[in-house]
Amino acid sequence: MDIFSHGLYGGIAAGRKSKKNYLVALLFGMGPDLLAFGPLVLASLLGFHSWIGNGYIHYIYNATHSFIVFVPLLILFYIFGGKNFAKLTLAWPLHILVDIPTHSVDFFPTHFLWPISDFFIDGIAWATPIIFFPNIAILLTIYLYWYVNKKHSPNN
Repeated sequence: MDIFSHGLYGGIAAGRKSKKNYLVALLFGMGPDLLAFGPLVLASLLGFHSWIGNGYIHYIYNATHSFIVFVPLLILFYIFGGKNFAKLTLAWPLHILVDIPTHSVDFFPTHFLWPISDFFIDGIAWATPIIFFPNIAILLTIYLYWYVNKKHSPNN
């Protein structure tokens, strides 16, 4: 799945109580990809791409897309951030769940049990029309529904 969709799903799933919660959940939804690809993008923008290379990306991608790695992080988020903050970080494993069937062997398969196992599912690439267009339709439907219900909520 693309990074923006991950953020939007994370925001709506975990952060609907306030704008601050929404933004935190949105960032945690994007987090696994931001951590994996962000340094390379930043280095490229600053002209350091040839210096930094991209050999680390698969290692970081595997780490940030692993439930095995996330569980101890969740415990730390709970201990240091509290129950509400830990709930917002659940956008991260949602990201992993969505990536498992939407990444193929050809482009960053999701090794969701790394480092214990290199097992992955050869899914359907998220950029194919059968995934991409329904994803856009689902996001538009969810956000339209959320917007209409929030606008007509007695709390607003």
